[in-house]
Amino acid sequence: MDTEKLLRDLKVLLEGHFLLNSGLHSKYYFEKFRILENPYATSKLCEMIIDKFRDKDIDWVIGPTTGGIIIAFEVARQLNKLAGFAEERGGKRIVGRGFDIKNKKILLVDDVMTTGKSVLETIDAIKDKGGDIIGIAVLIDRCSIELPFEYYATYRKVVENFQPDDCPLCKGKVPLSKLGGL
Repeated sequence: MDTEKLLRDLKVLLEGHFLLNSGLHSKYYFEKFRILENPYATSKLCEMIIDKFRDKDIDWVIGPTTGGIIIAFEVARQLNKLAGFAEERGGKRIVGRGFDIKNKKILLVDDVMTTGKSVLETIDAIKDKGGDIIGIAVLIDRCSIELPFEYYATYRKVVENFQPDDCPLCKGKVPLSKLGGL
């Protein structure tokens, strides 16, 4: 499958001049909800994750809120395993809701990894609950950080972000767009 073509066709991968939630500027923007609103595309990308981890002995698939829940559910559904999530509570990400993952083998999944923050927090939440992480997978990796587990991304595009004062797109007078949550 040509993943980049799929992402462009679905208007997930956009090119222009974007103001990110962090305040930084970027030439590329990933509108993850164009994947998550499309069950067929979500299913196809999750199949790629399954192909990578099919031979692992997985008990649970866990993803961080929000988009990671959908990915966890679909991967778990296709593997016939249990699905759960790590949510923020009291300023900390936890695996709650009675999910019994102690001594269970966990595949951690997420939609888009931009800084790695939610994945790293979910690693801690799974460890705090006694789970054993056997791998990590994301649909889109835009930062390529090092992770201490077997790792897979269905699509990777390392994207350079710019401080507004140093942004070459601003200097080139490319109109600035703010997307996400609109």
